[in-house]
Amino acid sequence: MLKRLLPLLLGCACAMLQAAPPLSDTRLHELASDPFWLALGHYQRDRLGGWHSHVDDDAFFFAERGERDPAAELAATLAALYREPGLADRHPQCRFPARTRWLRERLTLNDLPQPQCREYDDWYAEIAPHSTVLVFPAAYLNSPSSMFGHTLLRIDPAGIDTQGSALLSYALNFGAYIEGSDNSILYAWKGLMGGYPGLFALLPYREKLTEYSRLENRDLWEYRLNLTTEETGRMVEHVWELRQIQFDYYFFDENCSYRLLELLDIARPGLELTKGFSLTAIPADTVRAVEQAGLIESVDYRPSREKELLERAAPLSQAERDWTRRLAEDSAPLASPAFQALPTGRQAQVLDAAYRLIRYRKSGEERDEASARDSHRLLQAINRNPPPRLAVARPVPPEKGHPSRTWQLAFGNREQRSFAEYGLRMAYHDLQDNLDGFPLGAQIEIAQLKLRQYEGNHWQLQQLDLANIRSLTPRSALLSPWSWQVGSGLERVIGKGRHDNEQLVGHLSGGIGSTWQLDESLVGFALATTRLEQNEDFAAFISPAAGFDAGLLWRNPLGNLGLEAGADYFHNGEVRRTLSLAQHWEIADNLGLRLSARRELSQQASPASEVSLQLRWYHY
Repeated sequence: MLKRLLPLLLGCACAMLQAAPPLSDTRLHELASDPFWLALGHYQRDRLGGWHSHVDDDAFFFAERGERDPAAELAATLAALYREPGLADRHPQCRFPARTRWLRERLTLNDLPQPQCREYDDWYAEIAPHSTVLVFPAAYLNSPSSMFGHTLLRIDPAGIDTQGSALLSYALNFGAYIEGSDNSILYAWKGLMGGYPGLFALLPYREKLTEYSRLENRDLWEYRLNLTTEETGRMVEHVWELRQIQFDYYFFDENCSYRLLELLDIARPGLELTKGFSLTAIPADTVRAVEQAGLIESVDYRPSREKELLERAAPLSQAERDWTRRLAEDSAPLASPAFQALPTGRQAQVLDAAYRLIRYRKSGEERDEASARDSHRLLQAINRNPPPRLAVARPVPPEKGHPSRTWQLAFGNREQRSFAEYGLRMAYHDLQDNLDGFPLGAQIEIAQLKLRQYEGNHWQLQQLDLANIRSLTPRSALLSPWSWQVGSGLERVIGKGRHDNEQLVGHLSGGIGSTWQLDESLVGFALATTRLEQNEDFAAFISPAAGFDAGLLWRNPLGNLGLEAGADYFHNGEVRRTLSLAQHWEIADNLGLRLSARRELSQQASPASEVSLQLRWYHY
């Protein structure tokens, strides 16, 4: 009998020996309120004082209400760590190494079971985390999710700068998980409303480098962080815990940049980088927050394929650019006497530009036999006659640009009536704003409100933009991109309104055309436009119009000047024309002064003129 009971008694004794140590309520709540534990659970304070986790996945929690109770989750985690070690890779210690390490250190848990976590150990050894680089692919207007840019982390092994290549590193990315192929409009809407789950992904850096720098032709900024090896490893530990774990994903706040700030809070507890991003988390602003926290050690710049092509073609004459286009389309003229007559040095630059042009045109496409043949011939010619080294000038880094939120205060006069105007734009840049860190001709305005107060204390809503986006990329001898614009919201237009011939209308508008580089600091553009308008002056509920929008943008010593003329020709016979001029003074990185003048004409109302002086304060 005793022999039969002995194994049972020994098992019970082992189970008792491997039970989680009891914690007093005081100690439990002390640990559960530790900033590092709260960061591990991605907990945030509710407005009413409770807690909630950004993680939207039951698989992440042991406690029934773990997403809202950090103390209950800590107690449940502690108990789970003492489960049977034979669970191996399915053991909670293997599933949550960052939680395990922290609780072991804080509670001196020397009696924890020792499960074999082969899957995690192999994964961690493959990544071999040693240092961290924050990567910022610049804004890309043709993708709704990337209009503001993007951020990801690069995890480097030891000796990457002296012995290896960054192409051997891993990229840590957070993004929306999309099943199927939603169109751009549906994608933007669901992204705004949280219609997609967000997931972390760890993949070879070379894949992300190809996607951003090559396929989408985006500049890359790489910020080496001063995280220690221990801090980098601690962050990677937590990334293992987030495999296939779903978060809510929103374009403007709980996005790629916000989630990476949370990871940096894991790497170096106490940074609290997410505190300033309760409403929006624009990538450039989050990079600025990382810089202000003193995390950036050095900065590297990788120009896009498009920028390298344009830089190589810049010193070429018109005839040499013609040769570049011909050779990119067909390499046969390489041996022609006309091409051989070019000086050897000029041939080298044309060859390099032609090869880059082929690669640019074939980005994201399957290489056909003809382009592969032409590329090979051009490479052979380049090897025989190498061009001079290409040096692309480094632009102003994006974190040195103005912050994304803008407060506006203006004083002006409209048809002998003085007014004050108060405005707020949530994001993020227009054509006349302080230009450092932004490309000339790019505009993204989201959620802009303007309230106007006329003399006599008459208040009115002047403007409410949902979105106002413009991409005015100049055409060149080698590239011919389309320029486009789209906008929607409420605005005041000249009409039969009760106050000073103004009518508040709703609109959805767009346009497409071309932009030309007229001088080093001067561009001109012309677009054909369409517009749908809801206007109480019109008999129809919705009235369509066709028209044009044309203008000049001049980068001058004071700042940016814009001259613009446009017209809308409505189906009901109404013709509305506008002429505007705006000069922006760049007073400081976060301060601007803008003088604007505008003339409006309509067949249904008397002409109206307006002039204003506006102070703009950029902040986050």
